[in-house]
Amino acid sequence: MRKLVVLATVVMSTAAIAAPATAATKTVKVGDIWFISKAKNHGTVTAKVGDTVKWTWVGKMPHNVTVTSGPAKFKSKTQTKGSYSKKLTKAGTYKIICTIHGVKAQSMTLKVSK
Repeated sequence: MRKLVVLATVVMSTAAIAAPATAATKTVKVGDIWFISKAKNHGTVTAKVGDTVKWTWVGKMPHNVTVTSGPAKFKSKTQTKGSYSKKLTKAGTYKIICTIHGVKAQSMTLKVSK
């Protein structure tokens, strides 16, 4: 019986440690006047609470990532290269733009579920 209790404790501890490993990283490309897809000129990213979104600059023009509406606000610095990452902690729909180029030129929707 004691071995069974110890085994159950080990299994539960391992599962608790492994749970955070299920979080994913979603990568979004930031190009000149577009997020994600140049052909679409905008995009939608779907993620879960606990996931991280990583925006990577691939164009030559300066851009930022700014939440204009959603359950949490965040904003990257304006940059021309590198990346910006944000761990998502609140479910909901986020509207994201580059404030330099505005909503029509560059916007995306980030849908985060529990």
